[in-house]
Amino acid sequence: MTDIPPPSLSEKPRSALTLAIWVILLLLLTAALIALGTWQVKRLSWKLDLIARVDARVHAPPVAAPGPAEWPTIDAAGYEYKHVQATGTFLNDKEAQVYASTALGAGYWVLTPMKEADGTIIIVNRGFVPSDKRNPNTRPAGELAGETTVTGLLRINEPKGTLLRSNVPAEERWYSRDVTAIAAARGLQNVAPYFIDADDTKNPDDLPVGGLTQIVFPNNHLVYAITWYGLAVMTSGLAAYLVYFEGQRGKARH
Repeated sequence: MTDIPPPSLSEKPRSALTLAIWVILLLLLTAALIALGTWQVKRLSWKLDLIARVDARVHAPPVAAPGPAEWPTIDAAGYEYKHVQATGTFLNDKEAQVYASTALGAGYWVLTPMKEADGTIIIVNRGFVPSDKRNPNTRPAGELAGETTVTGLLRINEPKGTLLRSNVPAEERWYSRDVTAIAAARGLQNVAPYFIDADDTKNPDDLPVGGLTQIVFPNNHLVYAITWYGLAVMTSGLAAYLVYFEGQRGKARH
């Protein structure tokens, strides 16, 4: 193969129009990269604020779980991971098991409706059980009778299923904690539009295992911002070099 020689100062310079088009394209690309970098800086600020707010909620003293008056206003921004407490009676015969993959291995979340004194129902994720303990009959000691107080983190409903698998209520196949669908499948009324992830308070027979909530917020925005700004420096430098080089080539021709 014959090597292609690099551009020479002795070659005819590009036309002013061609040079202008290249420079404009490079500057537009630079502006776009700067915009992307700035957007990532804003996302970084938002993410750090989110992490701080969630951390404050998780470690705050528990407050009463939101009642029906608050249900229409509940959203992730204002309520998710709030440390809450509820008192009521578990409807153990209405529980649902949701497929789970945890630090303890594969198994199921045990979601049990809790009926409060005023008749409202909050579905509680009591925790994890291994696959061989999915059937409630295999863990009768894990059922709590009578009035019980649960403390944990408020979680927002997870409708329909996961990205790869949809819930199939008719077949009791649950892949997400969709409290609305679970309530409908169990014929329950006046059910809160959220659920509570129970804390690590030990249950009878140590099942289900609570306190396994994973609070992870990927935060790569600073790396992305540096990358976009770095590329912007490169493209703007290339535009400046192109103008300089073409100018030098023009002088060499005279």
